[in-house]
Amino acid sequence: MALRLLKITLASLLVLLLAAVIWTGTTGKELFRTATGSVSRSLCATAFLSRLDPQRTFTEEQLPLMRGLGWTIHYEVDRARREVRSSVLGNFSARAVYREGLGCLLVQGDSAVPEAAGFEADPIASTWPGNAIEPADPAIRRALDRAFAEPDPAHPRLTKAVVVLRDGQLIAERYAPGYGPGTPIWAHSISKSITNALIGILVRKGELQLDQPAPIAAWRSPLDPHHAVTVDQLLRMDSGLPFDETDGAISPMTRMLYLERDMAGYAARTPLTHPPGTAWGYSNLGYVLLSRLVHDAAGGSAADAERFARHELFAPLGMRNTVIETDATGTPIGASNVYASARDLARFGQLYLDDGIVDGRRLLPEGWVEYSHSQTLHTGYGAGFWTNLVNDGRVPVWNAPWGMPQLPKDMYYARGAFGQYVVIVPSERLVVVRMGISLYYGDDTGELVAAVIAALHRQAVPTLPPVAAILR
Repeated sequence: MALRLLKITLASLLVLLLAAVIWTGTTGKELFRTATGSVSRSLCATAFLSRLDPQRTFTEEQLPLMRGLGWTIHYEVDRARREVRSSVLGNFSARAVYREGLGCLLVQGDSAVPEAAGFEADPIASTWPGNAIEPADPAIRRALDRAFAEPDPAHPRLTKAVVVLRDGQLIAERYAPGYGPGTPIWAHSISKSITNALIGILVRKGELQLDQPAPIAAWRSPLDPHHAVTVDQLLRMDSGLPFDETDGAISPMTRMLYLERDMAGYAARTPLTHPPGTAWGYSNLGYVLLSRLVHDAAGGSAADAERFARHELFAPLGMRNTVIETDATGTPIGASNVYASARDLARFGQLYLDDGIVDGRRLLPEGWVEYSHSQTLHTGYGAGFWTNLVNDGRVPVWNAPWGMPQLPKDMYYARGAFGQYVVIVPSERLVVVRMGISLYYGDDTGELVAAVIAALHRQAVPTLPPVAAILR
């Protein structure tokens, strides 16, 4: 009996071992490569672009995402070579290399690094003071206190920066320890709104048209179902490409960002799930394709694309601490990989508040701002920005609210994962930026902006002297 039980046990263990080997060679391999790619790229940007502590970022940002794999991850920061390598139990290694002016590039193995030297970017001037501006109004200070508070240690907010502009004036800001006015922070999907601006600039120059089929080389054939997809549909995320950001360990988004050398090439090959213009689906793939259009128009290299963004957008706005990372083909990762200071993002929001004009110069086409926050189908999404036009229902797949019902209806915003926001409120002449590493973030930004608006309204009410003083 004991011998029979032993045989059954050994057979079961052999089956489990075989299953583990097969899983590691297929799904497991992709999962581990995604994990090491995420760690290497994030910590590379932390160490060499943001100049923060990699271990702190690993603990706050990466470990909670690993779902039990964290203990298997090992990483090394090589400051001499300006690169980060990570692996899972010595395997599935990924390497991210910092290139001056271009941020970090994810490289598989020991492959050559294209444009390894990067380029020396011309400095961008700023008229804002170097020190952080503490608000004079106690009510706004209390709003910032709440934004940085940690009421639930089990679900930390980890707010890193808040910046408030009123009528274009910097009236309040605050930063977490180690962060400051010039610290580039991972903007995540706020990147899509910046891509919206770059596409707008190309439209203003006459190099693109919204209603034209997107000039993607792989889609040239009229027989290709993708051929009819327009630039407008890519911006609005109703191109027919799949909803690519899901809760699964591997999704089209993670495959593109961490497993593909040519991200736009992968996106272009992805089959449509709906006819163009008929259904909305959150699309990182679509915004990488838009980024390829910027890359091609700028000259065809990573440095060309970065120079274009700096000359046409960042320099006129004074965005001096902003970089768009690229893939190995030089395409900007305009869906997710902009790093920018909170001040730079506030300047960006002010551009949209001012209808695309800065210092009397029109950067965005006339009507572009209104177009960008006009409703797509029945959703709360516009064309690169989220709107406050729909306050019922939920975003598909994510089950998240569309807007912020506590704020004015004309509000619209750029949003990124883990609590990144650029909130624009035209009726209040207000821009509020909130940045953090907030894996458990809820609707706190809406409350922050509402508190700032309430404080500003109290300021606007004249304070009358006591009745006794009037009678005297």
